[in-house]
Amino acid sequence: MKIWLIQHVRVLLFTLRRLFATPLSSLLNILVIGIALSLPMGLYVLLQNVQGLAEQVAGTPQISVFLSLDSDKEDVTRIGKQLKQHEAVGRVEFVPRDRALEQLKQTTGLADVIGGLTQNPLPDAYVVHPNKAGAQALEALRDELQKWPELEHVQLDSAWAHKLEALLKFGRMAVLILAVLLSFALAAVTFNTIRLQILTQRDEIEVSKLIGATNAFIRRPFLYFGLLQGLLGGAAAWAIITVSLHLLNGSLASLAQLYASSFMLHPPSASDSLTLLLFSAYLGWLGAWLSVAQHLWQIEPR
Repeated sequence: MKIWLIQHVRVLLFTLRRLFATPLSSLLNILVIGIALSLPMGLYVLLQNVQGLAEQVAGTPQISVFLSLDSDKEDVTRIGKQLKQHEAVGRVEFVPRDRALEQLKQTTGLADVIGGLTQNPLPDAYVVHPNKAGAQALEALRDELQKWPELEHVQLDSAWAHKLEALLKFGRMAVLILAVLLSFALAAVTFNTIRLQILTQRDEIEVSKLIGATNAFIRRPFLYFGLLQGLLGGAAAWAIITVSLHLLNGSLASLAQLYASSFMLHPPSASDSLTLLLFSAYLGWLGAWLSVAQHLWQIEPR
């Protein structure tokens, strides 16, 4: 095990020296990978920020729960406890029928008409604030509450939630398509880079095979080169996104002040950043592996 680790460390150091032996060429390849990866990743981060902003502006949808007109105080108290104990409910606000009638007078301009009523036609109600704002979760909670026998009517306006989810779904699909296309392009960049290295080191590879070097031994430096190039490209993409968001926040601050808002763009999370680095390293390794698999077997000692 120790010998195996020493061999890999030596190959890694050798690959690093080779990577920095041609700094301009390596830097250009890393920048190409970084810029290409920053496009889909940057759009993904913007979508995450837009989703948070949309939820802040629209607020969490509310479910209005209307009790039967013949419900007494015990029924009202019992239903309130059941709603508060429900796992999908975050907060419950009670609206007594007298307050609802008073609000109706103030908002409709029909105070004279309402004042002429002999009795209050409005029922007691609860305003339910769910834990989750997803359209499916909201509709599932509404359907469940509608089955409660003490409730006369359950009302939910989830149209905006459907529109938001549809827009975000469209955006995620566009980002996914862009990421797939650019992934093929980046794998092709590494493929071509490793192909040129194999061609320039053809004589060295032939000599290595003559003295008994295995294909795995010859392949290893090229795979490390592709992996390191992809990893550095991912780091460049992360740096591009972070700097871009910082610059955008500088311009966004004055705009947010005009709307009395403190909204700002947040950088990629730790998990998203790690995913970006691992994915870029994998793309580099994959491009190198495909190139070596195609070209190495064609070189045999003469």
